[in-house]
Amino acid sequence: RPVKLELTREEQFIATSTRHPMRITVKAGADKDGKLTALQLDVLSNTGAYGNHASPVLLHACAESIGVYSCPNKKVDAVAAYTNTVPSGAFRGYGLPQALLAVEAAIDELAKALGISPYEFRRRNIIKPGDPMLSPPGSGYTDVLYGSYGLDQCLDQVERAMQAETPKTELSADWLIGDGIALTMIDTVPPDGHIADARISLHEDGGFELTVGTAEFGNGTSTVHRQIAAAALATTVDRIHLKQSDTAHGGHDTGAYGSTGTFVAGRATQAAAENLANDLRIFASTITKTDPETCALENDAVVCGKQRVSFARLAEMARAQGQALAASGTSTGTPRSVAFNVQGFRIAVNKGTGEIRILKSVHAADAGRVANPMQCRGQIEGGVAQSLGATLYEEMVIDEDGRVVNPKFRDYHLPSFADIPRTEVFFADTVDSLGPMGAKSMSESPYNPVAAALGNALADATGIRFTAVPFKPDRLWPLLHEKFGS
Repeated sequence: RPVKLELTREEQFIATSTRHPMRITVKAGADKDGKLTALQLDVLSNTGAYGNHASPVLLHACAESIGVYSCPNKKVDAVAAYTNTVPSGAFRGYGLPQALLAVEAAIDELAKALGISPYEFRRRNIIKPGDPMLSPPGSGYTDVLYGSYGLDQCLDQVERAMQAETPKTELSADWLIGDGIALTMIDTVPPDGHIADARISLHEDGGFELTVGTAEFGNGTSTVHRQIAAAALATTVDRIHLKQSDTAHGGHDTGAYGSTGTFVAGRATQAAAENLANDLRIFASTITKTDPETCALENDAVVCGKQRVSFARLAEMARAQGQALAASGTSTGTPRSVAFNVQGFRIAVNKGTGEIRILKSVHAADAGRVANPMQCRGQIEGGVAQSLGATLYEEMVIDEDGRVVNPKFRDYHLPSFADIPRTEVFFADTVDSLGPMGAKSMSESPYNPVAAALGNALADATGIRFTAVPFKPDRLWPLLHEKFGS
């Protein structure tokens, strides 16, 4: 019989996995021209009582946080330690937000020491198409390719937006103003670590039934999959009926995680739709007695020369002949492309209380050809909002025995809508050669640079480098009081 598991709020805190807490030390060097000469990471990760995702999270965090920079000398020492705390596991960003907080802080400090703007310093050192991406021995990262490249555009877009005039906010002399940015790249799941199947068939009414194994989590994949199929079949989205995450009808899908909904399941959908489109051309050519090469799909029909056969007519004739017009597609997620994201903040910090107000939030993303700009913009805004929760408010307090002290929302502060600023979102103008219809993944990546960018803005405003999130007033106040007094 079906079983439903319902956890209490306290059980949600202790029986589900958390993000990996990390202690990170970064060493970075550059020459007088502002070119990086060395990057070194020393990482200690708390994997909790069980080694859930310990190694792959470390690999992802270390490889991609410094892999986005071109540097001749890189070294990583990383260890995951068992402790008596709640087990750590897979969480949005998969280790990158923790590593970026440290790496992007070091990049900013180095730029400041050299007297170079944070934007220009990054421009001189980010990877470019053709540059090797970090591939530690045995990592399997050899299948990560530049499907498209828009990181330079993202930097330019954020810089222009941050330089644009901001509506004036009346603030007293107690408030300090600072700007900060951070950038990141991210790929999808490990090589051949994900399999997605899709199947699509022609209905009697000339519409289509698309079956995919992946699930919709509010990220818009159900719409995007229909858009991909509709584009390949020269029809409209309303003509695509979607069945998803139904084990009785769909093929296999490893799961809706690892930024695979569009990039992997979308590729399977595109393959299935293109296979069916080819079958429709061939079937129409037999009816019209023409060369399949002369047939093309157009406005819910196949046009062969001067003859036009509607999809509904094709379905009717196929049924009469005992034929089913259906096709399948599969994707393993290999090879993989990388998405790029840049976040910028302007903040005000009250030196007397430690309160932070976000005056401006800007995010630019290289998402390839964006299938649904409104949904993708919402995905990015949601990623920034969720990350701000971890950056400014959320803190799981653990006692000496490894117990969670605050497993209630009255003690664990989640941001409300009023706490979240408006984020300006920009897209780089790229078309990815590996993704479905030129699209890239954009599920986890918006989350990743947020804490690092806000940390850099905090340092710019106060002249103090705060090294641990969340940046709560009670954590900031002692150092602010020491520097600025009461």
